[in-house]
Amino acid sequence: MILAQREQLILAKSEVTVGRLEIERLKLMLAKARREQFGQSSERGKLLVEQLELAIEDLEETQAEQDTKAEIAAPEAAGEKLARNPRSPRRPLPDNLPVERIVEPAPCACGKCGSARLHKLGEVVSKTLECEPRRWKIIEHVREKFSCRDCEAITEAPAPSHPIPLGFAGPSLLAMVLVNKFLLHQPLNRQSKTFAREGIEIDVSTLADRVGACVVALAPLIDAIRIHVMSAERIHADDTTVPVLAKMKAVVGRIWTYVRDDRPFGGSDPPAALFYYSRNRAGEHPQGHLAG
Repeated sequence: MILAQREQLILAKSEVTVGRLEIERLKLMLAKARREQFGQSSERGKLLVEQLELAIEDLEETQAEQDTKAEIAAPEAAGEKLARNPRSPRRPLPDNLPVERIVEPAPCACGKCGSARLHKLGEVVSKTLECEPRRWKIIEHVREKFSCRDCEAITEAPAPSHPIPLGFAGPSLLAMVLVNKFLLHQPLNRQSKTFAREGIEIDVSTLADRVGACVVALAPLIDAIRIHVMSAERIHADDTTVPVLAKMKAVVGRIWTYVRDDRPFGGSDPPAALFYYSRNRAGEHPQGHLAG
């Protein structure tokens, strides 16, 4: 009873946060529409529209991150919410891509009684959109279904794991989107246009959902890097400026970098770097990063 109430509380908090983000997203979309309709058709006006698009993109990513956290913390409550309010239908995968068929190993025995007398009934196919460098393809994970001759139970291979639950994007595609966004500084709207030119239609909101979910999926790796860097005998630290999107202009933010590299001192541990972001250069930020 307590666990169920706790899940309901987590889901309720997530719904409030997502609702606020949705309001902010709609306000930005309204401002973008007004700018496109009534704003001056100048280069500055186009830049302001692009800034609004980036702000909407960031809100959609944060919204997807909150939804993913709620699904992990309270899967049953999140499932009931999804059943009440189903998501918009997903754009179908292209039918002109080559298909790579991977047949999972068939079960050797009945999962219920252990009998080896199995015969194939059919198969369950889950499709994943994957991307290799400049070569798109669809991977079909085929799980053959078998019926037991003794107890008539149906047995099939377990479903393959995905980086994002219920997501159609494969790990290489997700990695490419993240690298393009955070390393190559390509906004998701430009990536979406690039994919469209290659014959793959993926909406910006869909890409934003995937980025937000990846934040949750990569959190254990980030924690492991933080523990590794902060456990060093010596840490090299510095900060640098970075332009940050704000309302109608860019402001100066800070990237705090902490590096572990003992190779010049004869150490054998692998080097690593940890990055934090802040809106200013106040001393409370490094104090919080280096606490303990």
